[in-house]
Amino acid sequence: MRHTITLLVENKFGVLSRVAGLFSGRGYNIESVSVGETIDPQISQMTIVTSGDDLVIEQITKQLNKLVDVIKVVDVTEFEHVEREMILIKVAPKPEKKAEVLNLVGIFRGRVVDSSETTYTIEITGDEKKIEAFIGLMKPVGIKELVRTGKVAILREGIKKR
Repeated sequence: MRHTITLLVENKFGVLSRVAGLFSGRGYNIESVSVGETIDPQISQMTIVTSGDDLVIEQITKQLNKLVDVIKVVDVTEFEHVEREMILIKVAPKPEKKAEVLNLVGIFRGRVVDSSETTYTIEITGDEKKIEAFIGLMKPVGIKELVRTGKVAILREGIKKR
């Protein structure tokens, strides 16, 4: 099962490397990782998506908690939370498909962030299913390039277990 784990860590050189080393040293895969400063510039939040059964995830969280620069570890999969990711996708629609592409961008609440005579670069933010659906609709149009962030997640107020 896939799990989304958030970590509050000290914003120091090498912390990401130590966290990644923990995963690779034990043979665990990181499906995505996203890191950024919090309100306090001395603290960053990492959001890691990984897979494993309950025993593996418990082992991962215990090992993460042992790292010196880690302040807090939460498997948000167990709690009510909001998660999002973003893509930038460059498409090259034929002239007769340009209006359709722009219409789909609107339906998906995205926006065109750059354009040329032959391409649109589109930004879409949402959950994984929304991102996958948009990619699927753009494949027939002609995807030239695609970049995707990892997930970011935050607990909902009240923090109820699922």
